[in-house]
Amino acid sequence: MSHRQPDRTEIAARLAAAVGRINRRARTDSAALGYGIVSALATIQREGPLRPGDLSRIEVVTKPTMTRILTELEQRGFIEREADPRDGRAFMVTATPEGIAAVERARADRTGIVAELIAELPDHDVDAIAAALEALERVAQGERHDRSQEAHSAQA
Repeated sequence: MSHRQPDRTEIAARLAAAVGRINRRARTDSAALGYGIVSALATIQREGPLRPGDLSRIEVVTKPTMTRILTELEQRGFIEREADPRDGRAFMVTATPEGIAAVERARADRTGIVAELIAELPDHDVDAIAAALEALERVAQGERHDRSQEAHSAQA
């Protein structure tokens, strides 16, 4: 009996659709921060201080889009601008305490909503999701393969 390789295109399509639906369902009310804003703010919190151009590359958005996001974040008091010590014409952005609190609230809200979505699943489905998380996290980070698996395969 031969083991058939899964159709990666079909898996990709189903994964993209499922993630999209989960994200739409996990959004809170319209007054809440949008996904792009929360993502940018979380990146600033984690990686900052950052130049806007560097942030737009990390977030994979155009510079005009990042300018709009940064304007909103600054208006809400979630970021501060400071002069770039390496280039006086440029600036860096840093998350404020209010910005950090907003990221934490958004994460907690989304976590609660997703927890509700999976609460009624049978244990074997939750186990399957848990087993897939490491690979999904690597995909989300842009990693192409599991280096620990590669090392394990080489030893076998």
